[in-house]
Amino acid sequence: MAETRLLVLGYGNPGRADDGLGPAAARAVATWSLSGVQTEETYQLTIEDADLLTRYDDVVFVDATVDASEPFSFVPLPAREWTHASFTTHAVDPATVLGLAREVLGASTRGWRLAIRGHRFGCFGEGLSEAASTDLEAALCFLRGWIAHGRPDIASGKPNPPTGLQERSDRAQHHSREGARP
Repeated sequence: MAETRLLVLGYGNPGRADDGLGPAAARAVATWSLSGVQTEETYQLTIEDADLLTRYDDVVFVDATVDASEPFSFVPLPAREWTHASFTTHAVDPATVLGLAREVLGASTRGWRLAIRGHRFGCFGEGLSEAASTDLEAALCFLRGWIAHGRPDIASGKPNPPTGLQERSDRAQHHSREGARP
């Protein structure tokens, strides 16, 4: 069986404190040196990123959020239909990039969104807050387990992940809330 290819695409602005969670996650995953796993980091997603996705079976878009419960959320990403191009297509969301890759370029790439809870956004300067660093550790612990278990379709109506993967995620979230490392 051929090895599947995974792209971890972290995006955000490291110069805006916790907005740098996506790129920080991509850099951390790169240090794992896992076969079939590539990483990229960028400030924002653009329509040109659709071409990049065509080279992978799966993509995990990683970004900071204030909307997810701590420490992170991880969900399958449906492709959004591309209805028109506009003058402001210099920044697009992950579902639109995935939709472009599928509709326009014929990719069959599956998408996932890893949204890591950030806590400090209203300042300039590099470096994550302590709370965001803890949330990042929990998200990376989960992501590594998900990759090790063959990237199962979590929360998409397909069979549950192998035993232990959800428990590790729950434990990481619990420890993150307490401020301890998983």
